[in-house]
Amino acid sequence: MTLRLTWVQPEDLLGHELAQAYQDGRAPEAIAARWHAAGGAKAPPRAGTSPTPASRYLRALAGDLLDELAELPGGLADTEPTDLERIKAHCPDWPARPGPAPAPAQARLEAAWLGRAVGCLLGKPVEKLPLEGIRDLARAGGNWPLHTWFTARGVPDDLLRAHPWNRRSALTSLAENIDGMPEDDDLNYPLLNLLLLQRHGRDFTTADVARVWLDELPAGRTFTAERVAYRNLLTGIEPPHTAHHRNPFREWIGALIRADVHGWTNPGDPAAAAEAAHRDAALTHTANGVYAAMFTAATIAEAATGHGDIHACLRTGLTVVPPASRLAEAIRHAVHLARATEDFDTVVDALHTTHRAYHWVHALPNTALIAAALTHAHGDFSGSICRAVSGGWDTDSNGATAGSVAGLLTGAPAALPDRWTTPLKNRLATSVADFDGVGFDTLAQLTHRLTHQLTHRETRHP
Repeated sequence: MTLRLTWVQPEDLLGHELAQAYQDGRAPEAIAARWHAAGGAKAPPRAGTSPTPASRYLRALAGDLLDELAELPGGLADTEPTDLERIKAHCPDWPARPGPAPAPAQARLEAAWLGRAVGCLLGKPVEKLPLEGIRDLARAGGNWPLHTWFTARGVPDDLLRAHPWNRRSALTSLAENIDGMPEDDDLNYPLLNLLLLQRHGRDFTTADVARVWLDELPAGRTFTAERVAYRNLLTGIEPPHTAHHRNPFREWIGALIRADVHGWTNPGDPAAAAEAAHRDAALTHTANGVYAAMFTAATIAEAATGHGDIHACLRTGLTVVPPASRLAEAIRHAVHLARATEDFDTVVDALHTTHRAYHWVHALPNTALIAAALTHAHGDFSGSICRAVSGGWDTDSNGATAGSVAGLLTGAPAALPDRWTTPLKNRLATSVADFDGVGFDTLAQLTHRLTHQLTHRETRHP
């Protein structure tokens, strides 16, 4: 029996690194020709591993070619830096640092935690499905435009064979079987970041992030860039090189899904939130993968004040993204589309056309979709999560981030419709530390207390 490990085998990484090289302005044509001439396959289109093992020769060749690709000069290094000081130098509207703001009300934080969970759970059964499959399944269940949980009731068998639910999630995320919030990496990382701040405070380093992961995060609960970085740590590679070494997923969505706590705990200080998200993201990501986390953290920090609307929050988020970067362009384009187009399906179709060259887990299309969903729904909770999930790509992560932002803006759990919150039963499953079975009210209390403590400490010891 052959164990096929996802997201780490060189022959599976090589195709993704070739795609990354084309996207970031390198010239990988000669290396690609050598790989394909030797019989090497393209990257797995949706899963993390190819269906059959490669020969020892192909695996060794893939490793060598990954290293050769890393040495190719990039064409976008000047406009898309990863170093924080260079990022700031590229951002003419980098936000000023205000004085410490009060922690968001506990009820507001509970709404944000719940919103993140609801949006994630809504997207779980259709993760990895193509856009047409998501639309067909929702229509068959009488749920289009999307407005409630997906269901298998009434869905024809032939449609389910053509577009099966996500294998890991079908038993826990359809309307007929939701029983609390099941484990998901989109919730595990906020829990880990609570531990990070409890143990290391606001001045945590990227190495501190790595230590918390090694102590508390099972390797099997990591994916894409996080799994490669975890593997790199275990082989003795130190941050930030963990984000570079044989890591073709370094501009994917993983850092974005870790950004919420940095925004929640830096209310009214988007610069501090973005800087914290950068230190976190640098373990696993570079360039646009890092910017996506910074954008999300800054947007949430602005929303955490309880002032302003979603449009102002998104504008604030853009101030920490280099304006000439591909991510900034993607967000601006998505927001413009959402503002100018009445039908959201038309917005989604345009985004899928624009970003068709990117993998479904890449940060560019997914961040653009989140911004478009929030803009088009004007921050309304149900409208935001349903638009984010109905747009495809990384559905559970997009729903989670849209739900976190929109939930935060509602201000209280009571403002979230019962159809979303009741099935969660105030219970979260996780393999992180002692959090299994924790309630969202308890998480809000912990986050509120932590934010208050960090702010008070900063005031006393500037």
